Amino acid sequence: MDPYMIQMSSKGNLPSILDVHVNVGGRSSVPGKMKGRKARWSVRPSDMAKKTFNPIRAIVDNMKVKPNPNKTMISLSIGDPTVFGNLPTDPEVTQAMKDALDSGKYNGYAPSIGFLSSREEIASYYHCPEAPLEAKDVILTSGCSQAIDLCLAVLANPGQNILVPRPGFSLYKTLAESMGIEPEKSWEIDLKQLEYLIDEKTACLIVNNPSNPCGSVFSKRHLQKILAVAARQCVPILADEIYGDMVFSDCKYEPLATLSTDVPILSCGGLAKRWLVPGWRLGWILIHDRRDIFGNEIRDGLVKLSQRILGPCTIVQGALKSILCRTPGEFYHNTLSFLKSNADLCYGALAAIPGLRPVRPSGAMYLMCFEYPNFIRVVITVPEVMMLEACSRIQEFCEQHYHCAEGSQEECDK
Repeated sequence: MDPYMIQMSSKGNLPSILDVHVNVGGRSSVPGKMKGRKARWSVRPSDMAKKTFNPIRAIVDNMKVKPNPNKTMISLSIGDPTVFGNLPTDPEVTQAMKDALDSGKYNGYAPSIGFLSSREEIASYYHCPEAPLEAKDVILTSGCSQAIDLCLAVLANPGQNILVPRPGFSLYKTLAESMGIEPEKSWEIDLKQLEYLIDEKTACLIVNNPSNPCGSVFSKRHLQKILAVAARQCVPILADEIYGDMVFSDCKYEPLATLSTDVPILSCGGLAKRWLVPGWRLGWILIHDRRDIFGNEIRDGLVKLSQRILGPCTIVQGALKSILCRTPGEFYHNTLSFLKSNADLCYGALAAIPGLRPVRPSGAMYLMCFEYPNFIRVVITVPEVMMLEACSRIQEFCEQHYHCAEGSQEECDK
């Protein structure tokens, strides 16, 4: 078998297009290529690998702390609702997977963007008059994380910047920096600051609603103001809506695309959170572009990028119709009721601890605590008994280590 060479393009800061040169009959098709060999081994990681850093995973995956033999570990770090077994998915969801597996129809490859029938199901599920969708507007991905990855890759080039929320999901920065894209100094839902940060190199802005890590839910009015900035500045939006519809009863979730006909939006979602199956790795991109601003280039770009890994699990795709149609409303209600109860419990316990300033969440799976300039995120999916124990341990720690720098406690509380 004749060997062939794949030469990485040197354009840009990172490898992009692969130029393939085939050696036929010992003759190289690379002009001026001389035979030879390296003098010594020199294998180095790529720039992308060196620039990739996920701060949460770097801590959690590499943590080697000796456990306290007298206390069971209570993990409040990773937003995986399945860890403690108290939040199983609905039996209908599990049965849908069993049926898809037993059918024998989904053991082969699917199109890289997903089966047409599966994309039709997603389009139908999320279609509404204010934000119509067809199968051509849906890209299926390996989890919402890959959906975000593809969106950033199709919209931004090395040297450009994106605007991300602060505090915000660390993956945005992880993916952007690995691609040579600069996450801007970010914004704290300050619209004037947001507009100030936009420049000619801004490729997109990210709107995460409901929020990870804050547990906040933006009002319709605030979302409209964000869209107005994007429209004035001609900047597309990447909407991370993985926690869409996971809001407590006193709030309403507004899908961003239903509020604008002018701004092109790539909305990212998935099964992980609402259906409590993060390990099944099925996500999607919904392309909302009623003015055809993205055109064919962005759509084609997403298809090409999806072809790098040939799409998400076919068995989950096969189960998708039943998951969307047969999951009972009671399942969603019970999940949100548990999260709301835990959020209230956690908020009440932490609010009484000196040095912590918890912010009551309105949705998602998290609660934030502030004591400027630092903050912590607490995952609220753990069982109630463990949540109480965790809050008790946090209180004990703070009572031992928190000290008012100057003046009275009243001064510190200010």
